[in-house]
Amino acid sequence: MTVRAILDTKGHQIVSVPLEAKLSEAIKLLGERKIGAVLVMSQGRIDGILSERDIVRVLGERGAAVLEEPVSAVMTRKVVSCRPNDTVAAIMEMMTLGKFRHLPVLEGERIVGLISIGDVVKWRVQEYETEQEALRTYIKTA
Repeated sequence: MTVRAILDTKGHQIVSVPLEAKLSEAIKLLGERKIGAVLVMSQGRIDGILSERDIVRVLGERGAAVLEEPVSAVMTRKVVSCRPNDTVAAIMEMMTLGKFRHLPVLEGERIVGLISIGDVVKWRVQEYETEQEALRTYIKTA
């Protein structure tokens, strides 16, 4: 299975904030959308990613005053991405080794989606359930 299959099921929505957005605004957006990360973008280009982990880390280090700082001061700048044709196994390994849970999907230079570890787990569970049902059907008809 590929990343494209997950995106085709999940959708291609991208939630982003500009570099100058306040951290408090980004946190509000994460809560409203019930998501764990948001891309930080300018002029259609990814400048970074802001995750719940980034927020907890910086709050622990610098306290609540950081909420009025721009996301550019808090975000992860080195963003790892994948392609639509990458396999689910490959991105699972990428996420595990890199210890991150969100992966932007790029087609050339264009962002076409964002995959979370939750999306991958959901996809794998559905895949296993489909496989089990096929085996049950096979056994019943054999």
